[in-house]
Order: sequence, then structure tokens, then C-alpha cells
Amino acid sequence: MADTARPAPRSALSALALVFPRHSSKFLVGIALTGAIVLFALVAPFFVQDPRFSGNPALAAPSADHLLGTTSLGYDVLAQLAHGARGSLLVGLLVGVIALLLSIIFGIVSGYLGGWTDEFLSLITNVMLVIPGLPLVIVLSSYIPGRSILLVALVLGVTSWAGSAVVLRSQARSLRTRDYVAAARVAGERPGRIIGVEILPNLLPLVAAQFLFAVVLGILGEAGLSYLGLGPTGSITWGTMLNDAQAGAALTRGAWWWFVPPGLLIALLGAGLSLVNFAIDEIINPKLRSVPAATRQARKARGGRRRLGATEETGSAPSAATPSDTRVDAAETPKVEV
Repeated sequence: MADTARPAPRSALSALALVFPRHSSKFLVGIALTGAIVLFALVAPFFVQDPRFSGNPALAAPSADHLLGTTSLGYDVLAQLAHGARGSLLVGLLVGVIALLLSIIFGIVSGYLGGWTDEFLSLITNVMLVIPGLPLVIVLSSYIPGRSILLVALVLGVTSWAGSAVVLRSQARSLRTRDYVAAARVAGERPGRIIGVEILPNLLPLVAAQFLFAVVLGILGEAGLSYLGLGPTGSITWGTMLNDAQAGAALTRGAWWWFVPPGLLIALLGAGLSLVNFAIDEIINPKLRSVPAATRQARKARGGRRRLGATEETGSAPSAATPSDTRVDAAETPKVEV
């Protein structure tokens, strides 16, 4: 009797290896950047002084006592950077959650239900797409007194979900015609359960990509509003640090340590989340994985053709004729009679 061994169960690492592209440098670099900044936001506030303590020397350059210097009011820049990281990440996460919930309602639910519900929700989505986002955010923020982090995140989230809703709606309309969805509908399953069990799990990579995009948009939007003086009042974020540096004429006074660290962290966090988003795009569309390899192969083929053409031109050059080559046998030369 043949000995049939059962296959060993796959570990979590092998499952992730099947999902993510092999040797995905985008994902590794993005996770490293994002994880380092998140770890800094969680741990660093416990090892720095009060960000509102003004007993330090004003505009002190980076030194052993103040690693990133101080502001014009004597605030420690490293302390403000650590506490501001929490504020900026909180805004980004809140914006991502709000935009994701709205995009699921106006995208997946609308695409699955169809009918007048789809038309009504699509009308609202199209209206939000037509309205310019940045002017709307500026107007709403300028007319709201006492802006908190939650309120700024709510304004940014309400104005940044329409694009994701369009993408999710098109995918939901495609999935609702699948056989397993039709079988669940025939079995008497409720629409809410079909959306949550049959459709939403198949859209998780796309939903995760839209969530990361909303987080990046929220962090950049808060930084822009705070730089314009319309950010959260009474809170410390990277955007409020840039606003304070601009108000304190840090650039003209040569205090580069005041505005470079928050700007650099905003850029690094945006780059890290974008790289993770690109890696998720490769999961959604596996054809994107072969694009770099195909490009390299095309370049190699073009280079090989060029080298082959140069070799043929060199080999086909006429050589100098020798006397033995030009000598003609008299017997083979025809005689012409006149």
C-alpha cells in the first residue's frame, strides 16, 4: 500500500510570500520607512521634554543639550517633532477611516444594489468629484472656530472619498455578476451579508490601497492647512511646526533646524506609504510585476541588436586587394579577335 503523506500546513510567512511579489523592494522600503516613523511617534515622546517648555535658549543651534535646536520661543524642536508625529499620524488615520467608510457606502454598496439607490449615491459622488477639494477644505476650515484635530480630520475625510468610491463601485458592479454572488442571492442571503462576506473580502487589496492613499492625503492636507494657519488650534503637528517656523521667519534667520525636520518626516512618511501602496497595486494587478523585467529585456534586446549591427559593419568592410587576388590566368582570359 502506497504511503501517502499529508502536505504540511502553510505558515504565515509562506502565505505572505504567495501574496506579495517576490523580492518586492517597494514593500520592504515602504514598510521600513513607515515603521520607523510610527515607532518614533510612539516611543520618542517619553524621552523628550515638554514641547511647550520655553525655558530653553531661543533659536539655539543643534547641540548635545538640544539635538535639533530650539525655536524662537525656546521650545525644543525634537520634543515638538516627537509630539507632532502623534498628531499628524492621528489626523492621517482618522482621515483614512472616514474616507474609507464613505467610499464603501457610496462605492461598494451603490455598485451592488444598483437601481435608484445606485443612481442617487452616484449623483452625490459625481457632485463631490466636481467640487474642487482644496478650496472647499479652506472655506470650511476658515469658517469653523476652535478647530480640533478631530474636526480637521472630519473636514479632510468628507472631501477626499469620491475618487475611491468610483473605483470601488466599478469593481463591485463587476463582482455582483459572479456565480458565487448569484448563488448567495438565490440562497436567500441578505444584501448586507453578501456585501460583507462575498464581495468585500475580494476587494481587500483595493480597499487597503485606497485607505493608504487617504492617509497620505490626510497628512499632506493637514500640513497644508496648518501652514496656511487653518490647522488644528492648540495642538502640535508637523504642519503647525511649519506654520510656526514660517511665522518666526526661520528661513531668513537661518534656523534651518526649525523647518527641515518636520518637512523631511512628512516627505519620508508620504514616500513610505506610497511605496507600500505601489506594492499593493502589484498584488491587485499582477501584470505590473512583469513590467520592470519586460523593460530590462527590451533594453537588452536593443543593446544586442546595436552590438550585432556594429559587428556586421566592421566585418563587411572591404579589405586591401593582394596581387595574388588580382592575378588572372591567361588561359582563362578570353581572346577577342578584331
